[in-house]
Amino acid sequence: MRHILHPGPAALERTTAVAGTPVPLRFVLEPGDAVDAAIAKGFATSGCIGGIVAFRGGRFEPFQFVMPAASPDASHAAWYSDTFAPAGPVEIRRGCAIVGERDGKLFIHCHGIWASAEGVQMGHLLAPNTIVAEPIEVTGIGTRTATFRAVPDSETNFTLFEPVPAGESGQEGAGPRVMLAKVRPNEDISLAIEEICSRHGITKARVHGIGSLNGVRFTDGSRVESHATEVLIREGRVEPSGSDPRAFLRIDVVDTDGRIFSGDLVRADNPVCVTFELMIEGMA
Repeated sequence: MRHILHPGPAALERTTAVAGTPVPLRFVLEPGDAVDAAIAKGFATSGCIGGIVAFRGGRFEPFQFVMPAASPDASHAAWYSDTFAPAGPVEIRRGCAIVGERDGKLFIHCHGIWASAEGVQMGHLLAPNTIVAEPIEVTGIGTRTATFRAVPDSETNFTLFEPVPAGESGQEGAGPRVMLAKVRPNEDISLAIEEICSRHGITKARVHGIGSLNGVRFTDGSRVESHATEVLIREGRVEPSGSDPRAFLRIDVVDTDGRIFSGDLVRADNPVCVTFELMIEGMA
């Protein structure tokens, strides 16, 4: 597989996963709120401290985002583009926000595809600078005893989400489980998901998440050569294959030139570039 060299020493543990009990979420983002503030209200009402939110439509104005880019120096292996701010309203077609905390406050990491007067684009949404323009119902999965916490990462020299236990453990009872998970650079994303599921006794699951891959190889033979990408899992699942779990991932991805690609990932040939954040939803 392709291998990317980051500035710091590689961590020994290449995946991290923390279990929680899923809380189904459905709430409305109110006009006039920044995206992160609107999501924070929904999570506060539910009592959840971490999880995911899925976007299916919704109008925003103003709207800001960045795309992947090559790093301007040796301090990082990849970086971000300048900020894009399309004029007029922007409609999200599909998106996913990983919800956690940074410096003691709710923080989100969101990738998506949207449409504006400039056409269809994809990237990393800048939530504090993007304002909800109409009531938007969103759905998601939260947890009350686990979250993603933004911490400095010495390997990549970024501040990245790390799944951690949090809250009051007595709040949750027995029942279905979800795994909040992170995959580090140079690990194949499908194999990493399978390893996490095997370790935690999960044979069937839905997989949600966002991250970056170092180039992309699709099952139809097409490929993305850019080493820096932004990725959204459009449809992810784990199914039993004999006695082992097998991951199947359909993604959307944008490269450093702003080109958008979609397709099913080749297993064992799609290494993470910087990080990948996941919620693995176990199923009976």
